[in-house]
Amino acid sequence: MGKVVDHLLVSKEEIEEFCERIGKQITADYAGHEIYLICVLKGSFMFLADLARHIDLPCMIDFMAVSSYKGEKSTGVVKIHKDLDYDISGKNVIIVEDIVDTGLTLSHLKNMLTTRNPASIRICTAFDKPSRRLTPIHIDYIGKEIPDEFIVGYGLDLDGRYRNLSEVVVLRDDDVEN
Repeated sequence: MGKVVDHLLVSKEEIEEFCERIGKQITADYAGHEIYLICVLKGSFMFLADLARHIDLPCMIDFMAVSSYKGEKSTGVVKIHKDLDYDISGKNVIIVEDIVDTGLTLSHLKNMLTTRNPASIRICTAFDKPSRRLTPIHIDYIGKEIPDEFIVGYGLDLDGRYRNLSEVVVLRDDDVEN
């Protein structure tokens, strides 16, 4: 038994709307300042690219590879596979995430980055799944709140597949034996 697409959850148009909305808000919040965007790989790459095009400020962009998932389940163990290339001391940092559910990975990441003395640190996510939260975490910019369903597309994956979908879909178990 595998997974199959059940239904569309977030359209391309909704994604474009929230990228523009968040980009304008970040531009207003940081007017006159440079920001340092940290893309949390791999799932956030599409969101970061779309969001950055709507931010009218000087930006530095960097990448981190962090994982706590294997398949659909969080392992609870956060691993950093790629660290930042630049020093964030004194910078206005925005962590750009694809999805926040349990909050464990992001809480760990924010705490670690705070020790590097940024001027400020905020969190931006394309999708928020608050019903799954296991640790409290403040999210400054949210694209869309979603229900507790397993989603893929727009950078989000299941074992490396589905990232290339331009929309977000819900997967369900395939009830048919192959």
